[in-house]
Amino acid sequence: MRLEKVLAYSGVASRRKSKEIILNGEIEVNGVVVLEPGYEVLKEDKVTYQGTVLEAETFVYYLMNKPKGIISTVSDEKGRKTVIDLLQKEDRDERVYPIGRLDFDTAGIILLTNDGALSYALTRPEFEVPKTYLVRVLGLISKDAIRRLREGVTLEDYQTKPATVFVKERNQSAKSSLVEITITEGKNHQIKDMFRSVGFPVKNLTRIKYDDLNLDGVARGTYRSLKIHEVKKLYAYVKKYSRK
Repeated sequence: MRLEKVLAYSGVASRRKSKEIILNGEIEVNGVVVLEPGYEVLKEDKVTYQGTVLEAETFVYYLMNKPKGIISTVSDEKGRKTVIDLLQKEDRDERVYPIGRLDFDTAGIILLTNDGALSYALTRPEFEVPKTYLVRVLGLISKDAIRRLREGVTLEDYQTKPATVFVKERNQSAKSSLVEITITEGKNHQIKDMFRSVGFPVKNLTRIKYDDLNLDGVARGTYRSLKIHEVKKLYAYVKKYSRK
């Protein structure tokens, strides 16, 4: 296995950060400093970082249905509740962290893991991981607004990619609309900014799918382990990353 992969799979850092660590001369293989990220490590080799022999970490993968009012970080300086606080103690001991983020006031699917390689690949924008949201907006959304969202809209600092958009409901009495939208990006507040740009501010937002994963059987505030075949499917994105 390539040395940079050994570091990533041992939980030291992402593949990109692992390269930096290796080039900085912080890694020894069998007592000798190695500066090549692509160095082939054999099973019998001992890889050492900061005086510790690295061992492959046991990876875990969780799918959580995040409620509103929960921070998508490992800890919060303001003392607010985080996604880690929703885990059982034995699962917190695995040192997991969320893949990407959901806003404080956004609910729905978020993945947590201690697998740095998978986390990094899934957050690469060029790999276009589809994420689907159910959005309640103020006003009866127009056909023109839907067309613009589908084609991509211009925000302050970037042009969004085309999105898949369906109107689920136009509620005349409540003067609101329910829209399902799938994007392949994931910039901060992107969904809210997109709908605001076409004149329909977001009232409520829930992420209902991440790639092919959904919330079936996972109540708000709970989580489950991913199944083997689900992890394998997500690893297709890691393979894309490995070819870069």
